[in-house]
Amino acid sequence: MHDERATVVSSTPDAPWLPIGSTAETLLGGSVPRPMGLVRLLVQVDGRLFCTRRDGSGKLDLPTAYVGTDDPDGSVAIAALMRRVTGGGQVPRYLGAVRNTVPRPSPGYDWPTPVAYFGVWTTDADPVVPGEWLHSGPPSVLAERHWFPLLSMGDQ
Repeated sequence: MHDERATVVSSTPDAPWLPIGSTAETLLGGSVPRPMGLVRLLVQVDGRLFCTRRDGSGKLDLPTAYVGTDDPDGSVAIAALMRRVTGGGQVPRYLGAVRNTVPRPSPGYDWPTPVAYFGVWTTDADPVVPGEWLHSGPPSVLAERHWFPLLSMGDQ
Protein backbone atom coordinates (compact mmCIF):
# COMPACT_ATOMS: atom_id res chain seq x y z
CA MET A 1 0.00 0.00 0.00
CA HIS A 2 1.52 3.31 -1.11
CA ASP A 3 0.23 6.76 -0.14
CA GLU A 4 0.08 9.00 -3.21
CA ARG A 5 0.77 12.02 -0.95
CA ALA A 6 4.33 10.80 -0.47
CA THR A 7 6.93 12.62 -2.60
CA VAL A 8 9.61 10.66 -4.45
CA VAL A 9 12.88 12.48 -3.61
CA SER A 10 15.25 10.04 -5.29
CA SER A 11 14.99 7.07 -7.61
CA THR A 12 17.54 4.44 -8.62
CA PRO A 13 16.31 2.30 -11.52
CA ASP A 14 18.23 -0.98 -11.85
CA ALA A 15 19.62 -0.45 -8.34
CA PRO A 16 22.83 -2.53 -8.21
CA TRP A 17 22.16 -3.78 -4.66
CA LEU A 18 18.78 -5.23 -5.70
CA PRO A 19 17.89 -8.09 -8.06
CA ILE A 20 18.10 -7.27 -11.78
CA GLY A 21 15.28 -5.05 -13.04
CA SER A 22 14.49 -3.60 -9.60
CA THR A 23 14.11 0.01 -8.47
CA ALA A 24 14.80 1.76 -5.16
CA GLU A 25 12.99 5.02 -4.40
CA THR A 26 13.20 7.32 -1.39
CA LEU A 27 9.78 8.67 -0.37
CA LEU A 28 9.13 11.69 1.85
CA GLY A 29 5.97 11.95 3.92
CA GLY A 30 2.55 10.50 3.35
CA SER A 31 1.11 7.79 5.53
CA VAL A 32 3.13 4.83 6.74
CA PRO A 33 3.25 2.27 3.88
CA ARG A 34 3.09 -1.53 4.02
CA PRO A 35 4.76 -4.00 4.13
CA MET A 36 7.52 -2.52 6.28
CA GLY A 37 10.77 -4.52 6.42
CA LEU A 38 12.91 -2.33 8.71
CA VAL A 39 12.36 0.74 10.88
CA ARG A 40 15.01 3.37 11.61
CA LEU A 41 15.08 6.14 14.21
CA LEU A 42 16.57 9.51 13.21
CA VAL A 43 17.86 11.61 16.10
CA GLN A 44 19.47 14.80 14.79
CA VAL A 45 21.02 17.65 16.80
CA ASP A 46 22.93 20.56 15.26
CA GLY A 47 23.65 18.73 12.00
CA ARG A 48 24.81 15.58 13.76
CA LEU A 49 23.05 12.22 13.59
CA PHE A 50 22.98 9.64 16.34
CA CYS A 51 24.22 6.29 15.00
CA THR A 52 24.77 2.77 16.27
CA ARG A 53 26.55 -0.22 14.73
CA ARG A 54 24.59 -2.33 12.24
CA ASP A 55 24.06 -5.98 13.01
CA GLY A 56 26.34 -8.08 10.87
CA SER A 57 28.42 -5.45 9.03
CA GLY A 58 29.27 -3.27 12.04
CA LYS A 59 28.86 -0.13 9.90
CA LEU A 60 27.43 2.96 11.57
CA ASP A 61 23.79 3.67 10.71
CA LEU A 62 20.65 5.04 12.30
CA PRO A 63 19.33 2.78 15.07
CA THR A 64 17.44 0.06 13.21
CA ALA A 65 15.05 -2.80 13.97
CA TYR A 66 13.58 -5.60 11.87
CA VAL A 67 9.81 -5.70 11.47
CA GLY A 68 7.93 -8.94 12.08
CA THR A 69 5.42 -10.32 9.61
CA ASP A 70 2.65 -9.65 12.18
CA ASP A 71 3.53 -5.91 12.19
CA PRO A 72 2.89 -4.79 8.56
CA ASP A 73 3.31 -1.03 9.17
CA GLY A 74 6.20 -1.36 11.65
CA SER A 75 4.28 0.35 14.48
CA VAL A 76 5.23 -2.30 17.04
CA ALA A 77 8.87 -2.33 15.88
CA ILE A 78 9.29 1.47 15.94
CA ALA A 79 7.70 1.72 19.40
CA ALA A 80 10.11 -0.94 20.72
CA LEU A 81 13.08 0.76 19.01
CA MET A 82 12.06 4.11 20.48
CA ARG A 83 11.90 2.59 23.99
CA ARG A 84 15.29 0.89 23.54
CA VAL A 85 17.10 3.95 22.14
CA THR A 86 15.47 6.80 24.10
CA GLY A 87 13.77 5.12 27.02
CA GLY A 88 10.34 5.95 25.59
CA GLY A 89 8.12 8.83 26.60
CA GLN A 90 7.64 10.31 23.12
CA VAL A 91 5.95 9.14 19.97
CA PRO A 92 8.29 9.39 16.96
CA ARG A 93 7.15 11.17 13.77
CA TYR A 94 7.14 9.26 10.49
CA LEU A 95 9.47 10.97 7.99
CA GLY A 96 9.55 8.70 4.96
CA ALA A 97 10.77 5.41 3.57
CA VAL A 98 12.85 3.67 0.98
CA ARG A 99 10.67 1.61 -1.35
CA ASN A 100 12.23 -1.40 -3.07
CA THR A 101 10.28 -2.59 -6.09
CA VAL A 102 11.49 -6.06 -7.04
CA PRO A 103 9.35 -7.53 -9.83
CA ARG A 104 10.74 -11.07 -9.52
CA PRO A 105 11.85 -12.79 -6.32
CA SER A 106 15.53 -13.68 -6.37
CA PRO A 107 17.75 -15.90 -4.19
CA GLY A 108 19.41 -13.83 -1.48
CA TYR A 109 16.73 -11.10 -1.50
CA ASP A 110 14.81 -11.81 1.69
CA TRP A 111 12.32 -8.91 1.70
CA PRO A 112 8.72 -8.99 0.48
CA THR A 113 8.16 -8.75 -3.28
CA PRO A 114 7.17 -7.02 -5.41
CA VAL A 115 7.32 -4.08 -2.92
CA ALA A 116 8.99 -3.63 0.47
CA TYR A 117 9.42 -0.46 2.55
CA PHE A 118 12.15 0.58 4.99
CA GLY A 119 10.85 3.43 7.15
CA VAL A 120 12.48 6.33 8.96
CA TRP A 121 10.94 8.05 11.99
CA THR A 122 12.30 11.10 13.82
CA THR A 123 12.36 12.16 17.45
CA ASP A 124 13.70 14.99 19.58
CA ALA A 125 14.27 12.63 22.52
CA ASP A 126 17.83 12.08 23.72
CA PRO A 127 19.40 8.64 23.25
CA VAL A 128 20.07 6.59 26.38
CA VAL A 129 22.17 3.90 24.66
CA PRO A 130 25.80 4.06 23.55
CA GLY A 131 26.39 5.34 20.04
CA GLU A 132 28.24 7.89 17.95
CA TRP A 133 27.26 11.30 16.63
CA LEU A 134 28.20 11.77 12.97
CA HIS A 135 27.97 14.96 10.90
CA SER A 136 25.30 14.84 8.22
CA GLY A 137 26.92 17.47 5.99
CA PRO A 138 29.33 16.72 3.18
CA PRO A 139 31.34 14.65 3.18
CA SER A 140 29.27 12.28 5.29
CA VAL A 141 30.05 8.60 5.64
CA LEU A 142 26.27 8.17 5.79
CA ALA A 143 25.67 9.59 2.28
CA GLU A 144 25.67 6.06 0.82
CA ARG A 145 22.63 5.08 2.93
CA HIS A 146 19.44 4.80 0.92
CA TRP A 147 17.51 6.92 3.47
CA PHE A 148 20.04 9.78 3.29
CA PRO A 149 18.06 11.91 0.73
CA LEU A 150 15.36 12.33 3.42
CA LEU A 151 17.72 14.52 5.47
CA SER A 152 17.70 17.43 3.06
CA MET A 153 13.93 17.18 2.61
CA GLY A 154 12.76 16.56 6.16
CA ASP A 155 12.70 20.19 7.30
CA GLN A 156 10.72 21.56 4.35
